[in-house]
Amino acid sequence: MEKITSFTIDHIKLQPGLYVSRKDPVGKETVTTFDLRITSPNEEPVMNTAEMHTIEHLAATYLRNDPQYRDRVLYFGPMGCQTGFYLLVRSQNHAENFEAVKTVLRRIIDHDGGMFGAERKECGNYRNLDLESAKKECRVYLEALEAIGTPTFEYPTE
Repeated sequence: MEKITSFTIDHIKLQPGLYVSRKDPVGKETVTTFDLRITSPNEEPVMNTAEMHTIEHLAATYLRNDPQYRDRVLYFGPMGCQTGFYLLVRSQNHAENFEAVKTVLRRIIDHDGGMFGAERKECGNYRNLDLESAKKECRVYLEALEAIGTPTFEYPTE
């Protein structure tokens, strides 16, 4: 059986960053899947479920409500390996998408108040949220992205 794209990436060389995972034609548009790699696979501890769940709630809500980004964002959700997230967009302007990710990280870090979707009727696991741990992960990831400067968006090959 043919390997899916994500299993062809060398996870030993993979470090925190923002990568283009794939581009898929959908009608007349192209949907780009970004790999938001927050932790180094198989090196650093993975994020716990509450952190990931919180980041998912906040990032998805902020992205889908931002006037600048909402029309391009199709999906934001966690990776099963708990080392990052996928962001699916209909935009080929990678620099703008990079800025969108940094903007949403800042919004999560600065988030004050109630959690989005934190009611029983809104979420199937509404008690499993941890805002402070999510903010910590976002701070570390934002620092990593800012240290990169201008990303290539390509997975490491060497």
